[in-house]
Amino acid sequence: MDERAVTHRVRLPVKVVERPLRQVAKRLLMALLVLVLTALVVYVDREGYRDSADDSVDLLDSFYYATVTLSTTGYGDITPVSDSARLTNIFVITPLRVLFLIILVGTTLEVLTERTREEWRLKRWRSALRDHTVVIGFGTKGRSAVQTVCATGLKKEQVVVVDPSAKVIDAATADGYAGVMGDATRSDVLKRAEVGKARQIIVAPQRDDTAVLVTLTARQLNRSAKIVAAVREEENAPLLRQSGADAVITSASAAGRLLGLSVLSPAAGMVIEDLIQQGSGLDLVERPVVRAEAGKRPREIDDLVVSVVRGHRVLGYDDRSIGTLQLTDRLITIVRASPGTQITPHIRPLPTD
Repeated sequence: MDERAVTHRVRLPVKVVERPLRQVAKRLLMALLVLVLTALVVYVDREGYRDSADDSVDLLDSFYYATVTLSTTGYGDITPVSDSARLTNIFVITPLRVLFLIILVGTTLEVLTERTREEWRLKRWRSALRDHTVVIGFGTKGRSAVQTVCATGLKKEQVVVVDPSAKVIDAATADGYAGVMGDATRSDVLKRAEVGKARQIIVAPQRDDTAVLVTLTARQLNRSAKIVAAVREEENAPLLRQSGADAVITSASAAGRLLGLSVLSPAAGMVIEDLIQQGSGLDLVERPVVRAEAGKRPREIDDLVVSVVRGHRVLGYDDRSIGTLQLTDRLITIVRASPGTQITPHIRPLPTD
């Protein structure tokens, strides 16, 4: 088997009922109990058996007979000769032999069946996966980003996590996301995550140089996807944009600005933190203009409008060039979070004038 394929194997979320090792150990214990029970049955009725070696059957001979009988080896050196022993073989030992074989052979069949089922699930998953979201790096930033996107209505089945850590991938699949373990700077790893068919890609590794390489590779594989990347240092942001990122978030400077704002006004800092925490309190929502709002000014509608997206421009709510709202416009508003609140996830960030 290809070692690289094992390392970069796709893991789909599953509901684990019991640990595999514990399940195998339990079956082996059951098989051992059947063996012991058979040996005890033979030993209790040892007078009805004959050993060709010494004509007597002791406890060791009983275990030997049980072993060769349950495994269907049957050397014939120990045989039942009395009627009671033969009846016991028919009605007790034979069913125990069948049970023993079911336990051992059934474990092997289940393993083979599980492999086949997993391959079938993986093939069906690949064929059905379209316009999904790929999250590269499932640390604090990546996990928070995917939770925010899912809070807007994206299904977990449409999220694929890529990370080099097996523990991180296990945590992602436990949360309901598909996972690919491997180095995301390699194109074969991203291909396993079906990056070429993705609608949006979130790049959130631990290192800035890794983010640049991942963005370059992802952009080569998918020219139309929206790529949003995170970097620690602001000086690396232009390099990421040149690599193909549509939007770059500088985590260190963003956290610093929020800290500074909180020092100047703790209440304002709380409001900003509430706005960027999707699904609770106040949310920033981008939505289209409805027919009842067309022809009105931004301040005349019920929602609190922050900006108006018109064509390829993002205009402030007080920009005089807006005039009245048009049906082709989109609004960025502040609303009270509710289960029905959703942000359209596929809108590409637009440059401001």
